[in-house]
Amino acid sequence: MKECSKAILRRLHSSGYATRYFRGRGVDIGGAPDPLALYKSLFPLIEDVKTWDREDGDAQFMQDVPDNHFDFVHSSHCLEHLDDCFEGLRNWFRILKPGGYLIVTVPDEDLYEQGVFPSTFNRDHRRTFTIFKPNSWSKTSVNVVELLQELGPESHVIKIELIDSAYRYELPRFDQTLSPVSESAIEFIVRKRRPEEVAAAGRLPSQQQPPPSLRLHFNQYRDDQKTLRTANPAKPPFLNEAEL
Repeated sequence: MKECSKAILRRLHSSGYATRYFRGRGVDIGGAPDPLALYKSLFPLIEDVKTWDREDGDAQFMQDVPDNHFDFVHSSHCLEHLDDCFEGLRNWFRILKPGGYLIVTVPDEDLYEQGVFPSTFNRDHRRTFTIFKPNSWSKTSVNVVELLQELGPESHVIKIELIDSAYRYELPRFDQTLSPVSESAIEFIVRKRRPEEVAAAGRLPSQQQPPPSLRLHFNQYRDDQKTLRTANPAKPPFLNEAEL
């Protein structure tokens, strides 16, 4: 039930979506019933977001979409419908530009399917998902941690989050996504490393110096710290418990 729409308020309260993840030209895979494009004005760094659905082609392959094409790739509750979610995610990552972000939401198997598969709440689900469990009741369970490892050295995982803030654990088995608030989901965000980051095995500091007008502030931080240490060598910080 309008899972992308449910996520908007949560995302507006986290600055990363508006300042880093949703920027430039993107694609919303499987978004036709509830597209991210409806909320483009709330994320002002989005230049354009294409809604990709069945009529555009099989989301597992993203055929005819070139490598390194989009600045961001978004998908809300589509990955679980693919025959091969591993291949699908690899292709979603393939069409993402270096430096861009992959933002994906899938149902959590315990919050959504709730111990029963094939799903009684959505018969079109091919897989269940968990962040990480050594054992699962589902024979089709996918650990998100292992799924993301398949993306290789270009993958820079920003976050993996269980979205359960509106979930009511005290209820008996019931599809809580029917409500207007519960997402019952896992969201993960992956940044695609640039070639120089892959070569360096990490996202290392920039080699470019900021302008002098900014350097004087950064250097002042270091100078202030040095002054405090040298002015009080006999009294290490956070040891004075004297009464005020």
